[in-house]
Amino acid sequence: MKIDMVFDYEIGNDLTSNIQELLSGCFQEDFPKNRTYFKQLPHFRFVVFNDKNQLVGQVGIDYRVMNLNGNPIRILGLIDLCVTQNTRSQGIGSMLLLEIEQFCCNRNIEFLLLFADNKTLYLKNGYKSVTNKCKWLKIDHISQITRDIGYEVIDGLMIKEVGKSGWSEGDLDFLGYLY
Repeated sequence: MKIDMVFDYEIGNDLTSNIQELLSGCFQEDFPKNRTYFKQLPHFRFVVFNDKNQLVGQVGIDYRVMNLNGNPIRILGLIDLCVTQNTRSQGIGSMLLLEIEQFCCNRNIEFLLLFADNKTLYLKNGYKSVTNKCKWLKIDHISQITRDIGYEVIDGLMIKEVGKSGWSEGDLDFLGYLY
């Protein structure tokens, strides 16, 4: 297996098609068929290729500032981590999470943040569930327009501390859209 980091603005047609196919296969009806993102493009991705140079996994990455209880924090958001159906349970998801952690070393990143329906992989890799009240920009993923501002506790929010700061419960302002 080989993991590459690719910036979204450099992704060519072949890889775009492969990512679309992977995301559609993993997220089924929910995922727009003609895009490589759900609501907004990630800044870059980690992509995993098998020995035959076929795409078998990916995760989008978004770097930004959020506000936790009145304090700015630097977040690396994980978006749409997925692995092909026929290569699951082979450690590829954990490999991607480890690659992201190594990427964070000696960088100005305090937390990894994601949303998970199934938390098993993330709990196994040191992430924890948090119950912050979140504020975010609601984007309609089909029409791609801003709908409203959301403010509530969202199930599935998970974080991992990768810097020197500690996480605290309370208000989390995304200063933008959800992943």
